[in-house]
Amino acid sequence: MKFFQFYDGDRVKLGLVQNGQWIDLAASIQKNGAALPATLADVMAYRGTRAALAEQYARLTPVCLPEFSFAPVVTHPEKILCIGLNYAAHRRETGETDEIPFPPVFCKFANALNAHRGEIPLPAGAAHFDYEAELVLVIGKKAHCVAKADAMSYLFGCTAGNDFSARDLQKATSQWTLGKACDGFAPVGPLLVTADELSPDRLDIRCTVNGTLRQHSNTEKMLFSCAEIIHHLSQYITLMPGDLIFTGTPEGVILGKPRAEQVWLKSGDTVTVEIAGIGALTNVLK
Repeated sequence: MKFFQFYDGDRVKLGLVQNGQWIDLAASIQKNGAALPATLADVMAYRGTRAALAEQYARLTPVCLPEFSFAPVVTHPEKILCIGLNYAAHRRETGETDEIPFPPVFCKFANALNAHRGEIPLPAGAAHFDYEAELVLVIGKKAHCVAKADAMSYLFGCTAGNDFSARDLQKATSQWTLGKACDGFAPVGPLLVTADELSPDRLDIRCTVNGTLRQHSNTEKMLFSCAEIIHHLSQYITLMPGDLIFTGTPEGVILGKPRAEQVWLKSGDTVTVEIAGIGALTNVLK
């Protein structure tokens, strides 16, 4: 299934893409008098199979959305965890070695969440703004000390993300958080695709700036796979439904270029992250 979230006034509602149509799921369920999950939390808590739920949704007479504004695909995660330096080529371009027990882990927070077509505000106290195209995992059930072999059963689905960064703030100290967690610095979307519909460890990933290709790789090149990431994090941090995990970015970021070639992003630039099977996440810098 391919879900999205959208704004209905001040409310965030769940949508479903089905047969090329963008559907208001709650309105469709109400129209048909059905008793089906109508929120993302309820879908995650559903005890039947995803295939059975998809079949029931497919039988609904849909209420289609002619136009709408996207919300982040998850709006209230308990945690937003991020994996740094998880592609060998990206490690090399930033001067790191490939031999590590596990990549660095850092956090973003709910204030950083942003949506497809949302504007990213650039804080006045920073100047070195950079993109990072990433696959983002969405946890579907409580995960504590899970085995690697079982880790993928805790994955609800995947979305596209931009680990947007202010490199001057990130590099000012040994801690990365301030350069990573500014308002609007965690765009995710446009779709949340359930794990049964795609293989997260083999997805084409691209980033363009103003239409020019900057990053192009595949998630199969991650040093640590999605299962390894979920397994490792769960040994120390209990993962909860709706938690987001940014899995790292491939090579091609501005930070990785020679200093003389570093042309940082600026207000008015358009950044698009595209992941096969998920779609294109576009944001404009403000």
